[in-house]
Amino acid sequence: MDLESPTAAEGRETLLIVDDDEINRAILENVFSPSYDILEAGDGLEGLRAIMSAPERLCAVLLDVVMPELDGLSVLRRLHESGLTLTLPVFLITAEASDSVLREAYGLGVMDVISKPVVPYVVRRRVQSVIELFQARRRLSSTVESQHARLLEQARQIIELNVGMVEALAAAIEFRSEESGGHVRRIHDITRFLLERTPFGSGLTPEAIEEISLASMLHDVGKIAVPDAILNKPGRLTPEEFAVMKTHTVQGAALLARIPQLRRGGLRYAEDIARHHHERWDGRGYPDGLRGDEISVWAQAVSLADVYDALSCKRVYKDAFPRERVLEMIKNGECGAFNPRLLECFFSAEEELSHMYKKEVMA
Repeated sequence: MDLESPTAAEGRETLLIVDDDEINRAILENVFSPSYDILEAGDGLEGLRAIMSAPERLCAVLLDVVMPELDGLSVLRRLHESGLTLTLPVFLITAEASDSVLREAYGLGVMDVISKPVVPYVVRRRVQSVIELFQARRRLSSTVESQHARLLEQARQIIELNVGMVEALAAAIEFRSEESGGHVRRIHDITRFLLERTPFGSGLTPEAIEEISLASMLHDVGKIAVPDAILNKPGRLTPEEFAVMKTHTVQGAALLARIPQLRRGGLRYAEDIARHHHERWDGRGYPDGLRGDEISVWAQAVSLADVYDALSCKRVYKDAFPRERVLEMIKNGECGAFNPRLLECFFSAEEELSHMYKKEVMA
């Protein structure tokens, strides 16, 4: 079969013979045509063009060394440069098997060097063995890729399921406290923005930021243990009621600690955030009175996100504050002390953060 021949018969591999000697090509075709469809090229340049036009159609290349236009080693150098010798087995079949030729050929990735005149049953076995090896490697690679794709798809589905469950649980807590339903989503987005788009998240990987943002949606899960009369009281809480309200931090952490699957599912930060998102930089927060860098970066980010959103939105016990008043209260420490570096990052980004609020949310 020459280069103008029809497409190879279905189920048969195609082997390319590159040799300027017509008799040599005929001998090799006779050896391999019972098992393969044959393409022929009469010089190195023609052979190189045939390979580069569609390397995937070939199972092997038999390459002479001494040829016009482009010799066999020059063809081999081009194939090596393009990386094709890693996926396409190339054999030198030549009478010029000097030590220098052998050394360069093997260095360029040739699979075997076969001396002329060829012994049919020897060359057939040597070539077929390598072709079968490459075919097995391709099948294995294809199987591995297919399995990898399936695992990735399963992982994606699990992640989507986890996100859906987290959102549903967080939304249930929100609706119980008669909030708008968008609070946890905004906490997620603000937290992610602060850690991803400002220097405050420096050192955290994109995967960690994604996990922290998802975990932030469970910050108030402990409110499930707070009585409705306190949770939805329209007026100011008494000291006794506020003491009960504050227990939502430890209740939430305890609840999440009883779900070890969360740690394996990308929510390893959730327990810490639930317990410590009301801690303050000066140590006057709760429940543990942590101070400064004793508070994790993620709990600090969620804490500020929570305050910013709470001040900016209507709640059962208050109306939304105007944006200017929200910023003033945070800056002046009226809602507790925050890490100065966190505040600097927050105020540099607040203009963009404010765009997530609809007009009816931000006054």
